[in-house]
Amino acid sequence: MTTTAAAVAPKPTGSRTAALSFAGTLRSEWIKLRSLRSTVWCYGIVIAITVLFGILIAQTASATFASGGSLTQEDQQSYALLVSTLGIGFSQLVAAVLGVLVISGEYGTGMIRSTFTAVPKRLPALFAKAIVFGVVTFVVGLVSIFATALITAPMLPKSGITPDFGDSQFLLALVGGALYLALIGILSLAIGTIVRNSAGGIAASLGLVLVLPPVLQIIVAMTQAEWAQNLAMFLPDQAGGRLYAYAAEASVTGGVIVLDSLQGGLVMLAWVAVMFVIASVLLKRRDV
Repeated sequence: MTTTAAAVAPKPTGSRTAALSFAGTLRSEWIKLRSLRSTVWCYGIVIAITVLFGILIAQTASATFASGGSLTQEDQQSYALLVSTLGIGFSQLVAAVLGVLVISGEYGTGMIRSTFTAVPKRLPALFAKAIVFGVVTFVVGLVSIFATALITAPMLPKSGITPDFGDSQFLLALVGGALYLALIGILSLAIGTIVRNSAGGIAASLGLVLVLPPVLQIIVAMTQAEWAQNLAMFLPDQAGGRLYAYAAEASVTGGVIVLDSLQGGLVMLAWVAVMFVIASVLLKRRDV
């Protein structure tokens, strides 16, 4: 009588796959972000623009207010805030371009296939990109804005402007400027995910920030239409601009809506949320 023993083949260790955790995905996206040469250049430009424009407007303040009367403390705080955040109008364009490139660059090189092979569910990879890019952009924006405020503070007293860094509204507006940069960058990342093309994504993102607002301003100038003024207030640049406006208050004057800082921030978050919902749906449904 013979006995047949069924040999159980051991599982080859090389075939064992381990699911990539979200923490691992975050580390992966951080490595990719800091490895890009464009990241270093773009963030360097953000800092340079913010500081240089701050110094420029601080010198202009010397010529503007040197022979004028005394300013109220609120006016002084408002102007000091303008000095610190004027560069945002230009650095937001850099953040928008970089936000698109963070995702569209992978589509262009084909690296996105490796990313989705490691993260088959896809959405964790998108969210990890947004978190890493948003946090880094916020930190860079915060450093550049506060550095500008500190560098220009000694230049302003000769013009009758003495910033009060103990003013919570002033500090909150400085933080709001960095938050706006991060949100506009994340919004552009979502647009880049939707378009999947660097040129198209950059055109769409900058069109939303640069082209649409002037078009509405032309309509307002020609027609004085309240709907155009209200629509402009809810665009990302206007709503987000309320985040770094000193003591921004909500109001409705003659049917024209003005948002406060909190409302402006919520509108910006709504823009980001809507774009990310669209990006997420398309990312799950489309082939790589």
